[in-house]
Amino acid sequence: MPRFLFALALLATSPALAQRAPDVAPATNAAGYPAVPLLSTGTTILGEKLRYPSGDPHVTASIITLAPGQRTIPHKHGVPLFAYILDGELSVDYGDKGVRTYKKGDSFMEAMDAVHYGFNAGKEPARLIAVYMGAKGAKDVEPVK
Repeated sequence: MPRFLFALALLATSPALAQRAPDVAPATNAAGYPAVPLLSTGTTILGEKLRYPSGDPHVTASIITLAPGQRTIPHKHGVPLFAYILDGELSVDYGDKGVRTYKKGDSFMEAMDAVHYGFNAGKEPARLIAVYMGAKGAKDVEPVK
């Protein structure tokens, strides 16, 4: 019995097992290759229902970089925006809905109707991938004064 417990303890502390994230199970998608979902939702980070503009579909993807201390202008989005934080931290002020801080590896659907602005309060550049899912002629970003 002690050999069994020793073997079990050795197996449980194996580096191969320790590298596997406990809350993310490897998944195989329908095409047969591993995929870890980043996000699956029908609402924005503030609970707004996603809505797509009418017209010919058009997707724009950008890498946005904010230096420490830099901020965006106050704005809204006319199309759904998927964001994924590549590096650093990005804080977004949603006015009376509060401030949220997103860190490296976070993904979210940005608010559409709530006026907001992003800022980098950290000491390193914040980089994110922004994917605007709209239509030709639709405004991805709508400045608000």
